[in-house]
Amino acid sequence: MACTTLLVGKTASYDGSTLIARNDDSPSGVFTAKAMKVMLPNEQPREYVSKIAHCKITLPDNPLRYTLMPNVDPKEGIWGAQGINEDNVAMTATETITTNARVLGADPYVDNGIGEEDLVVLTLPYIHSAKAGVLRLGELLATYGTYEPNGIAFSDGNDIWWLETIGGHHWIARRVPDDSYVMMPNQFGLDRFDFEDAYGAQKENLCSPDLLDFVKQHHLDLGQGASFSPRLAFGSHSDSDHVYNTPRAWYMGRYFNPHTYRWDGENADFTPLSDDIPWCLVPERKITVEDVKYILSSHYQGTPYDPYGKDKEKAHLYRPIGVSRTSFLACLQIRNGVAKENAAIEWVAFGSNPFNAFVPLYTNVSRLPAYFTNATLDVDSHNFYWASRLIGALADAHYNTTAPVIQRYELAVASQCRHVIEEAEKKADFSREAVNESLAKIAENETQKALNQVLYLASCEMKNSFSLSDRQKFFFFLSL
Repeated sequence: MACTTLLVGKTASYDGSTLIARNDDSPSGVFTAKAMKVMLPNEQPREYVSKIAHCKITLPDNPLRYTLMPNVDPKEGIWGAQGINEDNVAMTATETITTNARVLGADPYVDNGIGEEDLVVLTLPYIHSAKAGVLRLGELLATYGTYEPNGIAFSDGNDIWWLETIGGHHWIARRVPDDSYVMMPNQFGLDRFDFEDAYGAQKENLCSPDLLDFVKQHHLDLGQGASFSPRLAFGSHSDSDHVYNTPRAWYMGRYFNPHTYRWDGENADFTPLSDDIPWCLVPERKITVEDVKYILSSHYQGTPYDPYGKDKEKAHLYRPIGVSRTSFLACLQIRNGVAKENAAIEWVAFGSNPFNAFVPLYTNVSRLPAYFTNATLDVDSHNFYWASRLIGALADAHYNTTAPVIQRYELAVASQCRHVIEEAEKKADFSREAVNESLAKIAENETQKALNQVLYLASCEMKNSFSLSDRQKFFFFLSL
């Protein structure tokens, strides 16, 4: 999947939460329908068989309850995508990343291995910490192999870990610094790694047990200094990266660190073509959920590369972050300083992010509102997925006209939902499922209003419009 990931450490976030967020984007020309789901322990398979690779895996008997975002059409498998389990451990899978011929020559992909289709179902129900998620997935990769390159994030209240696959069986992972955010735009990301820690205390670094030998044996270390760069060793350095990947990292860094580096002009420290944009940075201010939504909806606004801008030569040079074929955006928030049962909140939006709204839902529940779960393969405005898709398709073609409606819509949903949660958590006890229903009702009401308004504005700008109507014509002739 062609996605964009943003990770925010707990002291870099506005309220001490860990935040892991990802746009789940379909391939070009594909729009994958998604529906949110709670997987109960008795529904979790014990004998798992993947649809794509036909990989068979026996799963443990003690799964946790967890949320996921499966494909509506099951023909290619579950594709759980992301979720939070009942121990408040979150996972998002996957960010498709890049590799190179030297890596694949040394450790080829495994045709009947595991991949994005499988990872959430195989991992999330069985882990009790973010670090445990890395270790379980690492063991699965070593045992079964994989047929594709992926990056996967895990989080709990204290830690965020980022894992990247290397070839068919190897992997590498780093803990995200608490004071930093991570930018991941479909490219191998890790730019430094401490093997001494990985083979010792394992505080910040983890990897395949034989990774250092693998690097030495196949001459993968391309660095000239003492430090090891996984990005140089395992990643790509292609012209297509400068169209598809590096511009997105550039724009994210430009937003969160506008004064730390020079991002524009002849003397810029980093440009859209830079291969050395850091994997993580300390932001110049605390990052909010609203920032996460904004940056993962962005399309290079404020630059010549905005597809809705006036510079027609540069408007479509680079792949936007907020792209047309996004299936959903989720920000998995594990909060500190609140009761454990209320700590996990999943912020969800469907469809193309420049035109949708972010809705928070408690995940420590046994069911979710129908507005988030009842999408089918038929277009139907009575669920959040299809209503969001309709708004996006209409508003995109009438961007300037509908932009005020979209801005009011997004603010109305976010502010009302935040107020509902604030009021609910003032009480000693409350029903999370009842609060979720209230949040869904806000989303449904405001989404319907936005759809009504966007449809009206788009209809007024149809190409076959004509200013003189039958009623006007009637009064015109009466006046003669």
